[in-house]
Amino acid sequence: MGFFSKLFGGKSKGANSEVEALIQKTLEGIIEKAQFDLTFELRTEKEEDGGSTLAVEFNGADEEILKDKKGQMLDAFQLFLKRVVQHNFPEDKTNITVDCGGYRDESANALIERAENLKAICIEQGKSVYYRALPPKDRKVVHQYLAKDPRVKSRSLGDGLYKKIKIYPAKGQSQGSADDSAVVQD
Repeated sequence: MGFFSKLFGGKSKGANSEVEALIQKTLEGIIEKAQFDLTFELRTEKEEDGGSTLAVEFNGADEEILKDKKGQMLDAFQLFLKRVVQHNFPEDKTNITVDCGGYRDESANALIERAENLKAICIEQGKSVYYRALPPKDRKVVHQYLAKDPRVKSRSLGDGLYKKIKIYPAKGQSQGSADDSAVVQD
């Protein structure tokens, strides 16, 4: 980025390309040092709120390493890259997502499928049901999906990082007896 673009406002486009260059250099270094058989593609997507998301998509023979243990390595890459960008560009608000072979979509679809089954039980029986303890990113997917249906409500229960999700009928939606609706009340 040149001196005049900094001086006359070309910063946002230049900052994005600087962030991309930093991420590219960081990923190349990690892949080389770890001797991963991976390549990656960087893609910038503009969001409605004016921000942007930088998507990293991995490909290669070592994809399974990244997907193993519920995608913890993908999460680690994502967090590390966010911290690298925050350290080098404290004012930058670029969101970073890391994926490999559509793993994130598959994972979200599995969560939504289970939430749909529990929602059906909740509506049919008019009682609260519980989703197993999940980490925050997975709970967010479930809560956002359930929020689209006015017949049910959801909330997280528990302490710590992993919390259960309580799915219960919205007021006036209970099909059961008075005893059932007492269970639903918060």
